[in-house]
Amino acid sequence: MEQTVTDNITGYISKLRAFYGARQTRDIGFRLEMLKKLRKSILKYETELTDALYRDLRKSPEEAYLTEISIVLHEIENHIANLKRWVRPERVRTPWYLFPSTAKILFEPLGVALIIAPWNYPFQLLINPLVGAISAGCCAMLKPSPYTPAISAVMEELVRETFDPGFVSLVQGGREVNQALLSHRFDMIFFTGSPSVGKVVMKAAAEHLTPVVLELGGKSPCIVDHDANIKVAARRIAWGKTINAGQTCIAPDYLYVHESVKEELLSALIEQISDMYGHDIRASKYYPRIVNRNAADRIRKLMEHGNIVSGGEVDIEDRYIAPTIIDQVEPGFPVMQEEIFGPVLPVMTFADMDEVISYLNGTEKPLALYYFGSRSGARRVIGNTTSGGGCINDTILHVANHHLPFGGTGNSGMGRYHGKESFLAFSNRRSLLRSSLLFDNPVKYVPFRGFRFLKRFF
Repeated sequence: MEQTVTDNITGYISKLRAFYGARQTRDIGFRLEMLKKLRKSILKYETELTDALYRDLRKSPEEAYLTEISIVLHEIENHIANLKRWVRPERVRTPWYLFPSTAKILFEPLGVALIIAPWNYPFQLLINPLVGAISAGCCAMLKPSPYTPAISAVMEELVRETFDPGFVSLVQGGREVNQALLSHRFDMIFFTGSPSVGKVVMKAAAEHLTPVVLELGGKSPCIVDHDANIKVAARRIAWGKTINAGQTCIAPDYLYVHESVKEELLSALIEQISDMYGHDIRASKYYPRIVNRNAADRIRKLMEHGNIVSGGEVDIEDRYIAPTIIDQVEPGFPVMQEEIFGPVLPVMTFADMDEVISYLNGTEKPLALYYFGSRSGARRVIGNTTSGGGCINDTILHVANHHLPFGGTGNSGMGRYHGKESFLAFSNRRSLLRSSLLFDNPVKYVPFRGFRFLKRFF
C-alpha cells in the first residue's frame, strides 16, 4: 500500500468534478448498474477481503463475513430493490391560502463526497457509506485507514477495477493526506472515527460550509437491572463486548449493574466468555487482535485501576488483550474517562435507577445505550436519557437493521445512514412549489387590497 502523493489529490478531485458535471450520475439506470457492479466485485474479492481482515485484525472468516461483508451486501441489495421508489418526487400538501399551487420534494445528489473510514471495521465503514453515495447519484473520494494496510490495499484494487476514477477514487495515506483532502472543498463529508478527529473534520468543513455526517463514538453504557434474565444478558453482553476484540464503536463500553445481581452476572459473563472462546482464549481462532501495539498499550494502561476479576492478560507484541472484567470501578478512574475500544469491561453498581439516570445525563451523549430488564424499566431508562441508538435486552444488533437510522447525537456524532437514510444522507431534498397561471391572488401585492378581510382567516 503506497501513500498517495498529496500533489495528486487536486487532480483526482478535478476528475470527480468533471464526471459529476457530465450528469451521468443523475441517471437511475447508471446508479443501479454501479451498485450491481459493486456487489459483483465484492463477491469476486470475498476471499481476498477475508484474508486481509485476518492479517490486519485477526478476524476469523466467519466474523469478517458477518460483521463486514454481509452487512455491505445486504445494504446494496436494499438499495437496488428500493432506489426507484426512493428517488420519486414526494408530493406534499399545500395550505389553502396558496391554492391552486402544488408542492413536492425532489431528491438530487449533493455532488462530490469525501468518505473517510476508520480501522476497526475498515471494509464495512468505507463501502457502506459509498453505497449511499452511489444510490444518491454522487461521485466519491474514498480514504481508508492507514492502520489496516492489508484490507486498504485490497479495497484500492477493488475500487480501481470496478469504477471509473472520475466516479469513485481511493487515496491512501496518513494524517498528511487527510489534511490535504480536508483543505479542498467537497459537497459532503462523511467521517467515521473518534470525537476528537471529528472536531477537526467539522472545523475543516466549516471553511467551505460543507455539510457533514459524523459517525463518532463514546462510552456506550450497558445497564442490567434487578429483574433481568441474567443468563441471556451475560451471553449477549459477552458477545457484544468481545466481537472484534471490543474494537466496536457501539460495543458496551461499561457495565452498570444492580447490586442484587452483580455477582451472579459477573460469574455468568466469565462462563459465557469461556464457552465462546475456550479456556485458552489466546489460542482461539475466533478471537481477534488489537489493531496495533500502541492501541494495545493504551488499553493496558486503562486496566491499572479497579479489581480485575477475570482476564487481565496482555501481550503487546502479539497485540493480544484477554477479555477483562474490572470490578469496583469509580467514575473518576481513567477507564471511565475515555472510550475503551477494547475487550475491557469496567463494572459499576447501583441500588436505585435514579443513580444511573443521573449519571448518564451528566456525561456525554453516547452512541448506543443497552438495557436489560423489564419493559417498565426500559421505558423509564429510555424515557429519561438519550443516545444515538441502542437495544433492549440485547447489544449491537440495532446496527444490522437497515430500516433503523444509525448515528449519534452530540459528542457521539450527527447525521444518520443505513438503508434509505444513506440515500438521504447524500441527497439534497429540494423543495419546489409550482404556481398556477390561472389565478393570481391580489392580496400579496402592495397595497394589499382585501388584507383586512383575509387576515381573519390566517
